[in-house]
Amino acid sequence: MRDWNEVLAFALALPGTEQGQHYRQDAVKIGANGRAFVSTGREAATSFCLQLDPDDVALLIATDPETFFQTPHYVGYGAVLVRYDSADPERVRGAIERARDQAAAKPRARKR
Repeated sequence: MRDWNEVLAFALALPGTEQGQHYRQDAVKIGANGRAFVSTGREAATSFCLQLDPDDVALLIATDPETFFQTPHYVGYGAVLVRYDSADPERVRGAIERARDQAAAKPRARKR
């Protein structure tokens, strides 16, 4: 995953996904419930944002802080930033798939 276009292509190839917006940022959502699971994030030049359960966020940061991190903006939320230049692209793809699965399991999002 070298840039947003690669992340976008991978995420859109997952079942039930569609391109959309999340807090006015490019994102991929679950079509059935409207929940975003990946977006460009606030540091879009170097990373993207995954929406994951807080326990998963903590685990990813603890085990691979070179790839997964948070800035103060994201602390306390179920979101983790992922650097594009990760040395473990398979783990990044797995994290995207997990975020998709978690979003798909949640009820329909409220309209903003």
